[in-house]
Amino acid sequence: MVKRLLKLPKNHSFFLFGPRGAGKTTLLKELLPKEETYFIDLLNIETEMRYAHRPQTFAEELRALSPSIRWVVIDEVQKMPFLLDEVHRYIEEYNDKLLFALTGSSARKLKRGQANLLAGRAFTYSLGPFTQHELGEQFHLERALAYGTLPKVFSLSSEEDVRNFLRSYAQTYVKEEIRSEGLIRNLDSFRGFLSVVAAENGAILSWSNIAREAGIHAKTVQAHYSILEDTLLGFFLPAYARSLRKRQKTHPKFYFFDTGVVRALTGMLTIPLHPGTSEYGRAFEHFFIAEFLRLNASLQKDFSFSYFATHDIEIDLVVERPGLPLLFVELKSGEFINDSALRPLRSVVESVAGSEGLCVSREPRKRRVGKILVCPWQDAAQEIGFLPSAPLT
Repeated sequence: MVKRLLKLPKNHSFFLFGPRGAGKTTLLKELLPKEETYFIDLLNIETEMRYAHRPQTFAEELRALSPSIRWVVIDEVQKMPFLLDEVHRYIEEYNDKLLFALTGSSARKLKRGQANLLAGRAFTYSLGPFTQHELGEQFHLERALAYGTLPKVFSLSSEEDVRNFLRSYAQTYVKEEIRSEGLIRNLDSFRGFLSVVAAENGAILSWSNIAREAGIHAKTVQAHYSILEDTLLGFFLPAYARSLRKRQKTHPKFYFFDTGVVRALTGMLTIPLHPGTSEYGRAFEHFFIAEFLRLNASLQKDFSFSYFATHDIEIDLVVERPGLPLLFVELKSGEFINDSALRPLRSVVESVAGSEGLCVSREPRKRRVGKILVCPWQDAAQEIGFLPSAPLT
C-alpha cells in the first residue's frame, strides 16, 4: 500500500479534487473509519437517479443516520452540485455534528455553475497521481516517463495491460466523460483538438496556430483548453510575470497531468523512450514539472510556478518560494551537462540579484558551477525545498 503525502483533516469538512483515477476514494477509505462513515457514490447510476428524481431524499437520509456516523463522503459531487446546498444547511444547523468529505474530478460545474462551495466551511485539497517520494522503491524513472504514475498502473502485471489501461483512460474518460457532462457540442472537433494539444504538450501556446491545426476558431481553442483545466486533465504554466528582459514571452504553456495519459493521446505508448532523444527530454521535463506541482499541493508549500523565455533563452521553471530566494530551474535529461548547456541559466541567475539556479539532471552526483547547482533528479525535491534534506520515512 502506497502512503500518500497529503494530510487531510480529521476534524473538519473538506473538498478533495483530483483527476479520475488519482486515488481519492482509496485515500478516504484508508483515512475514515468504515463504521463511522456514510458513503455516497454519485457514479452509481441508481444513486444518482434517486437524488435526481427526488432531491429531498438526501436531506432525509442525513436526518436518519445513526449517531455513530461521523463522516459523510459524497464521491464525485460535481455530478449533483445542488447537494452542496443541503450540506451547507446541515453544517450551519447542526454545528459540525457531521463532517463531510466531498470529492470531485471536475471543478467545472462547481465553478461555472455557481455551486455552493460552503463559504469556507470546508477546506480544499487536491490529489494527483503518485509522486516519486510516495512510491519509494517502486519508483522507476523510465517507467514513470513512459507510463506515468496513476495508481492503476502499479496494480497491473504487464506492460501490455498498462498500455491498454492508458488507452482506455484516454478514450473513455478524456473523451466520453467530457461528452457525458455536456461540456461540448461537437465531440469530433474536440477529438481533433485533443490530438493537436497532446502533440503540443509543454510548448508555449499560440491560440491561432492550434486553431489552424485543429481546424477550429481561436476562441473555441481557448474554451476547449478551459475544459481540460477545469476537468483537471492538465494545467497551465504561466510566463513569469515580472519583467527581467526585453521581449519576454507572455503566453502560457499547457501540460497534461500525467505523462502516460499524454503518450496515450499521441499514440506513442508502444514507442520506447530512449535517453538522449528529444522525446525522452520532453518526457523528463513534463514529468518533473508535474511532480513539483503535485508535491506543492500535497505538502501545501504555497510555492508558485512559471517559466521564463525570451527570443533566445528559455528556462523551464521559475519557482517563487515564500521566505526563500527566487529559483530558476532547468530540467535536462542528460547524464552529463556541459557548460554550454548551462550558459542560459547562468546568464539569467547572474542578472537577477539574490536568485538561485538549479539544473535537475541524470548526473550521479551534485556539483556546483558558479551560481548553479547541478543535482541528480533524486535530490531535486529536497533542493527546491519541498522535503527535508533527508528523505521522509
